[in-house]
Amino acid sequence: MKPLLTESSLEKLFNQGELVVTSELGPPKSASSVEIREHAAHLKDYADGFNLTDNQTSIVRLSSIAAGVHVLASGANPIIQMTCRDRNRIAMQSDLLGAYSLGIRNLLCLSGDHQSFGNHPTSKNVYDLDSVQLINMVKKMRDDKQFLCGDAIKVEPRFYIGAVENPFGDPFEFRVARLRKKITAGADFIQTQAIFDLEKFSRFMEQVCAQGLHEQVNIMAGVLPVKSLRAFQYMKNDVAGMAIPDALVDRMAKAENKQAEGIDICVDIIKECLQIKGVKGIHIMPVAWESALPAIMEKAGLLPRPNREIPCQAQA
Repeated sequence: MKPLLTESSLEKLFNQGELVVTSELGPPKSASSVEIREHAAHLKDYADGFNLTDNQTSIVRLSSIAAGVHVLASGANPIIQMTCRDRNRIAMQSDLLGAYSLGIRNLLCLSGDHQSFGNHPTSKNVYDLDSVQLINMVKKMRDDKQFLCGDAIKVEPRFYIGAVENPFGDPFEFRVARLRKKITAGADFIQTQAIFDLEKFSRFMEQVCAQGLHEQVNIMAGVLPVKSLRAFQYMKNDVAGMAIPDALVDRMAKAENKQAEGIDICVDIIKECLQIKGVKGIHIMPVAWESALPAIMEKAGLLPRPNREIPCQAQA
């Protein structure tokens, strides 16, 4: 068991050997906190932590940090996301200090969707750092108590550092090498992209375990409930980096109740993932379908969740 580095309840659960389950809450395209607080209060007992996306698909939304504070106030455990698209290293480090001072303890580091996908396609991106460099910078702030420039930090932000990995991107043989880079940079936990091709994911995890990487980081298998045949077909044909077997599309096509079948498919994938060596958690991504989370958790046998401690909102 690794010694505790932070005050993150996620880290404590992993260190206790618990199977950790996280999910997502989409910040609103609004200045109102009502929706995010209501969702967090309703779903807080169905997952050990909730990702708050950082302007997902490059569409302007309530900031991840602000959303995280609202989630915290609702009794749930926030995992804020930070992307490299919109901030340089000065703004990133400033926002990280602010987030930690407000009680947020979990951070997911990502590159970010290109701005051309969003509602401000002519905006300038930043990408001062890439995702691996961002991970390393956060680790330096936490462990070395230094800003990236080398200046000392009087009170350091002790985040539990997360990253993402896509086991299905091409070239496949480089995926484990990329994972290793993120672990070396300082990632404590990994959430994978949505898994539909269990055979390919199993091969990925075999390589991960062969190199002992599963002992260096906590890997969470990502799953995404799909509510319609059209959504399955779109992801299969038009979304890069997705691997969806024809059998799943056919299964959905034959189902009378598409939403119920989507939940059942997600539950089946969760159960299969839990049999794969090296998987220490599940990350459920009910995109615009948060109401599906309770049914998924119940059918997958993942309730009740273990007790967790939520930090106070602000630090002196």
